[in-house]
Amino acid sequence: MTRPLPADDLLRQELHDEVHARPTARIHLPALVVYVAVLNEGVSRDDERRHLQRLPGHDGLTAADLAGNFLRLRLGESVLKWERHSEFTRYTLVQPLPAQARPPATDPELLSSLVLDVTWLADIPGRTVAAIKLVMLHHDLADPQAALDAARHWFGDRTVVASLTGRGHSLAVTDFRLRDTGFERMLLLAPEGTSETRAGRVAARLLEFETYRLMALRGLPVAKGLGALLAQAEADLAGITARMETGASDTDDQALLDTLVDLAARVERATAETQYRFAATQAYAGIVDQRIAELREVPIPGTQTIGEFMRRRLSPAIATVVATERRLQSLAQRIERAGSLLRTRVDIATETQNRELLAKLTRGQELQLKLQSTVEGLSIAAISYYVVSLILYAAKAAKAAGVPLHPELAAGASIPLVLWAVAALTRRIHRKLVN
Repeated sequence: MTRPLPADDLLRQELHDEVHARPTARIHLPALVVYVAVLNEGVSRDDERRHLQRLPGHDGLTAADLAGNFLRLRLGESVLKWERHSEFTRYTLVQPLPAQARPPATDPELLSSLVLDVTWLADIPGRTVAAIKLVMLHHDLADPQAALDAARHWFGDRTVVASLTGRGHSLAVTDFRLRDTGFERMLLLAPEGTSETRAGRVAARLLEFETYRLMALRGLPVAKGLGALLAQAEADLAGITARMETGASDTDDQALLDTLVDLAARVERATAETQYRFAATQAYAGIVDQRIAELREVPIPGTQTIGEFMRRRLSPAIATVVATERRLQSLAQRIERAGSLLRTRVDIATETQNRELLAKLTRGQELQLKLQSTVEGLSIAAISYYVVSLILYAAKAAKAAGVPLHPELAAGASIPLVLWAVAALTRRIHRKLVN
């Protein structure tokens, strides 16, 4: 049948398949889930592919197999799942639970029972951010307190936090402590008949919220590291504004402006270096809250729920990051306002200097005009003198030629006319030059 649709958008297939990009694992209980999340900064997909090729029977993996950010590999009765994210890569091994790890065992050793060589785990490219051993098995939950006591004994009678997840369907227990092996442990007890799909969903939520908790906390050291810089920058800004308030000279204003520019550059650099980390922290914290909500916890009397324990310890760290980010933004805004005020002062001082300079130029022009008028008057007299002298010489020449003319009288009589003619000619020239 002919397809009755316009041509697909270039991203349609990719966006449509995103919902299936990381399918939830199906876990058959009892099971041992070994989970490792590593930061993949500086680690290429080729590095990860070469490491996965070391697994038995998977030396033929190609780059195309890892192009989709998700890969599931079968290792006999076990399954290894590889997932690459923007900042970290997750490796999840699901295998049958060894018999010696089941209750009433207490703090059982698990690494020796792995289907993977522990050296393969140690050689995973990247830096470990989370490592969890999750044991999942069937257990009667009719008496939650008895089930919790059994779980606590499995943890070596340590202090634990626990929640009935799925509104009482299963029991999740952990102590949030790192063992000498670098792993932390979780235990999930679920009743008989729990589907493999449901077990996979609960396991994914438990593993994800712990990973995203640790990723969210990566912003805390960054926020603490900014404390000294922010304190110094705020003190510098306070000093600058205090000097502005007292009224500094024009030279001091320019020096203050240069200092303020340097301060703004420092703050802008800190913002650029931390903006991504702070944004990622808040995004990861949001995912943690979402995963905890999806657990649909029911508390067991006398024991903290996982969500309550998590929020009480994560919330202050996230609040510190948020407060530091706002403090940095506020400092940048205050520097911008101070810079605007200081630039306004510098502009006003510059305008004042320009007005004074224009006034001096105007006075100079007025003096020049007066001097020019004086010179013009002297010029009229001098020109008239020379013209009258010419008339006198001309009259004398005419008298010598026999013309009945008195030279001195002729010259004297011509003086008013010459003065008027020279003055009129000078004014006419002046008007032409002005216009």
